[in-house]
Amino acid sequence: MSEERNGPRWGRWLAVGLVVAVGWGMIRGGNHSGPAAAGTAPSAAAPGTGSANPPGPSASSAPSPASGRYDPADYAAPVRDHAAQAGISPQLLMAILYNESYKPHDPDFERAWQRGKPDASFGIANMHRAAFDDTKQGRDFASRRWEELPDDRNLAIQAAAWHLRDLADQLPAKPATAFTHDELLALGYNTGAGNMLAFARGAKPGSQAQSYLDRLHDNWQKSGAAVK
Repeated sequence: MSEERNGPRWGRWLAVGLVVAVGWGMIRGGNHSGPAAAGTAPSAAAPGTGSANPPGPSASSAPSPASGRYDPADYAAPVRDHAAQAGISPQLLMAILYNESYKPHDPDFERAWQRGKPDASFGIANMHRAAFDDTKQGRDFASRRWEELPDDRNLAIQAAAWHLRDLADQLPAKPATAFTHDELLALGYNTGAGNMLAFARGAKPGSQAQSYLDRLHDNWQKSGAAVK
């Protein structure tokens, strides 16, 4: 669910520096909610459908306040808990958090950024509103709101875990591709279910999707060490 769509990701931060600075001053006394849209897809595209899973018990709370220093490895416990409940790989979930850690995850900063970019994603897993609202249906966090993600890192991890579960339920039993199961789920997280299914049928990822996959590989070993 990365938002780096046009050029190097840090160039975009610099380009909107003024917007963020203005938004930073506004958020102290203003409304912190706003609309967001689903992320854009790379070159290959295909339709996808959602799925539902029974809710599981809540995992432990995140170990540090949302405004503190952020290191995905600090969240190994909730990553393990939520991955187990959703039936997905904790190493994959942790690697997704590392992939999505490219931007600051201070709640005030995220909301300031969202004021200038209404389709921005929220939380340490960078979820868009549509993805969160689809994922929470029938789950034990169904009453929670997308606007809470910047403040509740445990909720962000829980939602990401179940979104990966929903993506996994859509994959064919025998994909016609050399990509592994976890690679396809990571691509689905970044580009959407429709594109994931196209990749599962043999389509080649575009440059942005390939970059996301390359970073997943770079983060894979330390993600595994973090969740042991």
